Amino acid sequence: MMEFLLLDVDKVLRGEEMRRFLVDRASIENVNVVQQEAELEPPPNVVNEFNPNEIVRDPVRGRSRAEGRTITNLHHYRAEIFYVAIDKICVEMDHRFSEGSNIILDCFSCLDPKNSFSKFDVDKLARLADIYHADFSDDDRGTIRDQLETYVLQVRRNASFSTCEDVQSLAMKMVQTEKHLVFPLVYKLIELALILPVSTASVERAFSAMKIIKSKLRNKINDVWFNDLMVCYTEREIFKSLDDIDIIRTFTAKKSRKGHLPRNFI
Repeated sequence: MMEFLLLDVDKVLRGEEMRRFLVDRASIENVNVVQQEAELEPPPNVVNEFNPNEIVRDPVRGRSRAEGRTITNLHHYRAEIFYVAIDKICVEMDHRFSEGSNIILDCFSCLDPKNSFSKFDVDKLARLADIYHADFSDDDRGTIRDQLETYVLQVRRNASFSTCEDVQSLAMKMVQTEKHLVFPLVYKLIELALILPVSTASVERAFSAMKIIKSKLRNKINDVWFNDLMVCYTEREIFKSLDDIDIIRTFTAKKSRKGHLPRNFI
């Protein structure tokens, strides 16, 4: 009899422990759900702080906070931060790319063969002949407009030009189809579009090299010598491939010197 009573008491205790365990687990899960909901919902002060229509008082430098301007958050972030940053970026871009450079880039973009030469503009391309008048004679500037109109009609009908993706592939396709002989003025414009970026980069490299070569310790340098040093520095990759023995032989073969090099030197 005592054994049955002990078994009943044990069952009751185990049931009570299980009930407490389930209650505690449900309480913990409920707390976790409440915490997750609290994390998803931003605090009221954050919403009010970034309310775009909230009226705030902007302090003025040199005056008390009570004498500041009354503006909204939207006006502060849009007019005083975003617009100012965009304006500074535009000013820096204008300093980097002048108005003349933008006009030239806009004109050269008309040679883009994408979408069946959708950007092709005869007036802008004819203007390039006036800008680079040293490369085009008066007769060329008079006939280039007719040549451009005929050129764009033919390349749009030719299926082989539809695969061109840039000006470089367009120039290669013109040579393959011998269109560069039919439209020499148009091909000259394409050559200018390919050469000018390289020449501009070469000029920038030359000016950077001038600061290295002509230093404070070497400020009295002859123009001819300075030009030779500039060529050697800017084209140093080519000069590295030259053999020193060939340079010495060429130098000694020019004319006789006061001090001759020994025969076994070469």
